[in-house]
Amino acid sequence: MDAVASLLNGPRAQGAFLLRSVLTPPWSMRIEDQAPLTLVAMVQGDAWVLADESAAVRLGPGDLAIIRGPDPYTVADDPTTAPQVIIHPGQLCTTPDGQELPEMIELGVRTWGNSPDGPTMLLTGTYTMRGEVSRRLLSALPPLLVVAGHSWDSPLVPLLAAEIVKDDPGQEAVLDRLLDLLLIAALREWFARPAAKAPGWYRAHSDPIVGRALQMLHNNPAQPWTVAALAARTGVSRAALARRFTALVGEPPMSYLTEWRLALAADLLREPGATVGAVARHVGYGSSFALSTAFKRNRGVSPREHRLAAGQ
Repeated sequence: MDAVASLLNGPRAQGAFLLRSVLTPPWSMRIEDQAPLTLVAMVQGDAWVLADESAAVRLGPGDLAIIRGPDPYTVADDPTTAPQVIIHPGQLCTTPDGQELPEMIELGVRTWGNSPDGPTMLLTGTYTMRGEVSRRLLSALPPLLVVAGHSWDSPLVPLLAAEIVKDDPGQEAVLDRLLDLLLIAALREWFARPAAKAPGWYRAHSDPIVGRALQMLHNNPAQPWTVAALAARTGVSRAALARRFTALVGEPPMSYLTEWRLALAADLLREPGATVGAVARHVGYGSSFALSTAFKRNRGVSPREHRLAAGQ
């Protein structure tokens, strides 16, 4: 797995919330679910996304918005339409005054709205869990970004629209993977734009030397890497690799490796049955004590406290 794939693979959907909305104006939904990452794809009609930290953005057919949480935002037919629906954590839906929502009705599998024949159709995919491996990716994103439908040729939005209404065996896994594909494709399209100011770790993957070093670190974090070992594998001097890596990625190779190992450890510690010792060996620490010391110094909590906070 290359460095870009492993970082983009961080927010991996597992039972993600997916919904098709069919709506007739006026409509407005205030999203306060505190989700770390949400995708909104327009199938037909148009909508406005109003994030508290960004200017209002209009979406047309084929457009895709990626919204970084946990701050609230609004999706509406018009910026002036007052919210009629509040979506809380756990996808609990109420009116603005906290009452049940009689005007919004179920319209089929994973479908709801205020009219079965509404001219507006949008798809919403929400990552409900914040994985530690994705922290580096999430920190590189603005609160709201939009990939215009005319700027990329992707069949993924129509495919997701067709699959979201099916209730076949294994459909949840199919939808999770489609959501992952849509996110990765959209981010690759967005990061390729000069105005996007792609993070250093993304730009560096195309460098023949630093990209190779990143690939080795991501493929085998348990290896006892040194700058000298990486330099020998990439065919340059230790000083040249350190200088080039720091310039492109924004931090020295060993600092990057430490962050990567601890991010992996934080993610693995959430897995049922994982032990600190097993995780330590997997990410390149010689003992539970060594991992615990580094984890506490970097994260401010012990691995055990991290597991408890994650509900494990």
